[in-house]
Amino acid sequence: MTLTTQFYTLLAMIGMGSAFGAALDTYSRFLKRPERKRWIVFIHDFLFWIIQGLLIFYVLFLVNEGEFRLYLFLALLCGFSAYQALFKGFYQRFLELLIILVIKLARFITDAVQMLIFLPIKWLIVSVIAIIIGIGKFVLALLKWAGKILLFILNIFWRPSKWILTYIWNLLPVFVTKNVGKFYNKGKGILLKIKNSINRTLNRWRTKKK
Repeated sequence: MTLTTQFYTLLAMIGMGSAFGAALDTYSRFLKRPERKRWIVFIHDFLFWIIQGLLIFYVLFLVNEGEFRLYLFLALLCGFSAYQALFKGFYQRFLELLIILVIKLARFITDAVQMLIFLPIKWLIVSVIAIIIGIGKFVLALLKWAGKILLFILNIFWRPSKWILTYIWNLLPVFVTKNVGKFYNKGKGILLKIKNSINRTLNRWRTKKK
């Protein structure tokens, strides 16, 4: 490994140490350890350290094809210490500001989507339903009004017709009216018998079913 490669490797490990410090603060900010169960914290910690180790090895592989030297630990420690001393406060403030901006942006997008998409669709549906209900009420009122007019017209024609039919009925001979009455009574009796027969059959069927 040449001197230039060693220098680049040293700078890369210092940078990875600082990046590790920033990643650790970011991870701690979002994990919220007091609010998590221990086994969840353990799994997250394990995955975090695995990912950080893989990232460091990947950078090391890119710089010097994965050759490991003892001073690289010191470079990582120096980078982490530099972050803690120089950049931690600034990064934490920047992280909080970034979180606030992301939350506000998400709320703005949510409100915009609600105002521009969901609310117009909602009011459109409400308007369509209101129009349909209004049309239905109008048609119903129109039908009622037409029915009243039709009944009025029928009453106008029915009363004279009733008088005429009554007059004709009174003019008919007595034997004709009696025969018509007998025929009506017979028909009525037959219908009553059929009705009673149907009722008895239904009652028997219900009794057997119970």
